[in-house]
Amino acid sequence: MKIVDVYGKGNFGLSFEIFPPKTEAGESLLFAALEALMAYRPSFVSCTYGAVGSTRENTLELTAKISKTFGVTTAAHRTCVESTIEEILRWLEEAADLGIENIVALRGDPPKGQAEFKKPEGGFAYANELVALIRQKFRHFGIVVAGYPETHQEAPSPAVDLANLARKVKAGADAVITQLFYDNRDFFDFRRRYEEARIAVPLIPGILPVVNLGQVQRITSMCGAKIPALFLAELEAYRDDPDGQVSVGVRYAIRQCRELLDAGIPGLHFYLLNKSEATFQILQALKLSG
Repeated sequence: MKIVDVYGKGNFGLSFEIFPPKTEAGESLLFAALEALMAYRPSFVSCTYGAVGSTRENTLELTAKISKTFGVTTAAHRTCVESTIEEILRWLEEAADLGIENIVALRGDPPKGQAEFKKPEGGFAYANELVALIRQKFRHFGIVVAGYPETHQEAPSPAVDLANLARKVKAGADAVITQLFYDNRDFFDFRRRYEEARIAVPLIPGILPVVNLGQVQRITSMCGAKIPALFLAELEAYRDDPDGQVSVGVRYAIRQCRELLDAGIPGLHFYLLNKSEATFQILQALKLSG
């Protein structure tokens, strides 16, 4: 199934994002997690594309394996990081040969040890260039791009960031999935500006349930998202109680998702971090399926 069909004709899209494990044991745990979540009939599962020297070589193989194992639509992430156009084209050809139908097209974060993103020699500087290449050379792919409710860290202003997003959509994206956020007001303000800019493709909120305070603080510090003060205080009260942190995080995510659903979002995208327990509890409470 193509991304354009996932959200077409008023369909609700439920999706999960995973990353390639580094070990066989990690892959076994990931597949067990996905097996549990298949009860909620996800519209698709996306697989990230790691940094140079990490797990990015496994993205296509794992994406195809998930599709074959669970009979679920998948999307493979692709970045511009340290890649020539020729390398990207070969990767896209391999994705097509494996039967992958959807690509999450991203510029990507700077490689480890680099303070800022540098255009690779013979490659792309911006995600909209990657989207345009995919749309020109591989028209059959569905394409997802990223949006930033709290503004991309490198953007000089929210207006510039939104203009960058509009370019990605104009280049051929079928849907936008947002970076994680914890204050729905940020998403609603972003959606208002998105609609005012007449960006017409579905805008999907990305949700990362908090199961570990230290972990989520590291993640938000890297992506520029903030944790509301009251939520942070509640998590801090359970800093030495891992189960308490999970309970607080799950309750918060349930409230957050209910408010988003009441506001008429076209889908929910859960960042799993390769675990299912918290997301399973949230979906159970929401009585939600794709």
